[in-house]
Amino acid sequence: MVDRLFEELCALDGVEALALGGSRAGEHFDEASDYDVYLYCREPIPEEARRAILSRYCSVLEIGNHFWEYEDNCHLNNGVDIDLLYRDLDAFTADVAEVVERFQPRNAYTTCMWHNLLTCKVVYDRDGRLAQAKERFSVPYPPQLRDYILSRGWKLLHGAMPAYDAQLAKAVKRSDLVSVNHRAAAFLETYFDFLFALNESTHPGEKRLIQLCRERCPVLPAHFEENLERLFQDLYHAPERVAADVQAIVLELEKIYKP
Repeated sequence: MVDRLFEELCALDGVEALALGGSRAGEHFDEASDYDVYLYCREPIPEEARRAILSRYCSVLEIGNHFWEYEDNCHLNNGVDIDLLYRDLDAFTADVAEVVERFQPRNAYTTCMWHNLLTCKVVYDRDGRLAQAKERFSVPYPPQLRDYILSRGWKLLHGAMPAYDAQLAKAVKRSDLVSVNHRAAAFLETYFDFLFALNESTHPGEKRLIQLCRERCPVLPAHFEENLERLFQDLYHAPERVAADVQAIVLELEKIYKP
């Protein structure tokens, strides 16, 4: 069924490539694994045309969501979710180039789209341009990018006036639980971005980050999991201890990274 759906989507004039991401792009998936589908388009595909195709294969359709990327979020007739993201290949590769070739760090998830491109499984590639993009960016992790991510990330984690650890301490002092949660999430986003860069590993996204750090990052702070577990427990049961938990994480990080 999914193969037939892909064939219909790829037959649309504006579609130049289709790729699978997430677990479906590798070997570790099962029948219940969601489909993350990336359609690279030379021109916008009308919503009516997409709806006409997807309605034959899906029981639930949300067409044209734009909370993050522009996408259709659907529920296949076999009970599996499928997310279809519509991208312009030139714009996408330009964004990846900003990171890989011009070494521009972000506050978090810096190399996530680079990882997405490198690990996606190409299903259809009309003119070979997606394969060319994968080849272009199949390069060693640039030392300059690593250094810039670490420098920026360290200042955000600890040291700069707006650093997350200082913001968390203020939020805890005010007993502002919404702010505590918000700043803790931002701290963790930058923390994992920092760890993957420290190990010259592309960022895999939002899921299973502790497990993936164990698998892909030979250099990790001491008490990596224990300190995170303590932070998670205190966020919901003892928020007054969150600032101290974050300081413990920063202290161990400082032992393996000297700014």
